[in-house]
Amino acid sequence: MPTYKILHRTRYAYAAPVTDCTNQLMIYPLPDHRLTVKSHTVSITGQPEVALFTDYFGNQVGVFSLIAPHSELLIESVAEVETRAIQFPMDEEPAATQWENLANLRTDVAFMDFLKSPHSELEAELRTALGGIVTFGAKPLKQALELSEYVHDKFEYRQGVTSIETPIEEIWRLRAGVCQDFAHMLLYLLRLMGLPARYVSGYVCPRQEGVRGAGATHAWVEVYVPFYGWLGLDPTNNCIVNDGHVRMAIGREFADCTPTKGTYKGTGAHTLEVSVHIENGTPRLPDEVTEAPVYVQQSPAAEAPVNSYRKYLLWEQQQQQQQQ
Repeated sequence: MPTYKILHRTRYAYAAPVTDCTNQLMIYPLPDHRLTVKSHTVSITGQPEVALFTDYFGNQVGVFSLIAPHSELLIESVAEVETRAIQFPMDEEPAATQWENLANLRTDVAFMDFLKSPHSELEAELRTALGGIVTFGAKPLKQALELSEYVHDKFEYRQGVTSIETPIEEIWRLRAGVCQDFAHMLLYLLRLMGLPARYVSGYVCPRQEGVRGAGATHAWVEVYVPFYGWLGLDPTNNCIVNDGHVRMAIGREFADCTPTKGTYKGTGAHTLEVSVHIENGTPRLPDEVTEAPVYVQQSPAAEAPVNSYRKYLLWEQQQQQQQQ
């Protein structure tokens, strides 16, 4: 049974001191029959008290506030987890029986959220594109695996071309993105075919070179397989999720699983840095990990709205400058 030590570091650096910072954390590994959390600590600038609760989807969520002025917010999560290999589906029931089982789930409140997708003008185009691989004579598991392979093969893994707000239509047109885009695309295709699917945020723990998503938080999909349960599919790496993946949160989409988000009072100009370091042996202390952050985002200050009063002041200043 593999054991992983995971250091997840998030750092916000503000252009000027900010106050009244309130945040939500979804950085707690989800224990289940294949994952044991041996230890987990979270340290935050100023050591605020973190209140924990369980959300609608069963995720553990932490919330905290930092009232005093500060120019940096550092959140460090250090977890040690043990994983076990999954038992693969036997997939013995006839295809017709399995599709009938899925049809009955459409009115089941436990699955409704994972069957709905927002309406898209792409639906007809997508059905046409998938016509060669989607046949309802095949079993749901086979269809899910083929759709995951389709996303992996037809989309380019490329950073910097999308954001967390990129809609499914743009991902389809670009045919490129990162793990969350691969996951959102596969989610849409699975639900389009009547397969319940949910978004998963977590970590991929590589034991070989070339694994996409290492060094940062990762995203994949869980599809419901009749008479088996939820099975993880990683379209970014074209694999079935096993003992090398660690879940943090599940939901309908990324918005339900955001690792950190919050609000504060002060300048909008800030820099966000995120890094994830995973080891199989004795973990190094956070201050011993010196690798550069994998994800860096710089946000400029928002422009002040130009109302009538502000417009008058700007005009008056321009007049005075012209007269000098």
